[in-house]
Amino acid sequence: MKHRWALVVMGMWLMGSVCTAFIASQNFYAIDRLLASRPNPAFASAVDRLGSPLGRELLRYLSSELNRLYFQIWNVVQLVLGGLALWLVTARAPRRSIGAMVIMVVVTLVYLTPAIVSLGRSLDFVPRDPAPPDVQRFWILHAAYTSLEVIKLVVGVVATAGMAAQSSVLAASPGAPEPSANVRQFER
Repeated sequence: MKHRWALVVMGMWLMGSVCTAFIASQNFYAIDRLLASRPNPAFASAVDRLGSPLGRELLRYLSSELNRLYFQIWNVVQLVLGGLALWLVTARAPRRSIGAMVIMVVVTLVYLTPAIVSLGRSLDFVPRDPAPPDVQRFWILHAAYTSLEVIKLVVGVVATAGMAAQSSVLAASPGAPEPSANVRQFER
């Protein structure tokens, strides 16, 4: 049963990573879509009063703050999910993979996220022409974070696929215990 719960936890972790990345990217794209379409008259009036450049800058600031919050919370949630997965998984190969994933989360939580948040806030409302010197460092940190997330996701998919394959083998083995009536009913 622990093996099945481990698969559930890994699915939550992987899906959470995908959803967080999607939401974070869409927060910024939504700004330009909203400014272009102005779907609400009150919104259009407010943007006109502020002016499009200032309205865009304020909305980008809001998106930045939301993304900062999402990633800080998500990194802590990932530690919880990773710890739970490590507790549930007994096989050596998936434990190593999950351990590596937890280490990646610790690096993002302890170093990358605080550095990105701090540097990002120092760049908010700073003119971009010419680009401030810290912009390049911000994008390097951002690329490192994104790369680590992609690597973590790939490692997680491989580990979860291996665990699922092992689960199928265990279920099909001749000595496997017969599932309970509730499980048989669910499997139909």
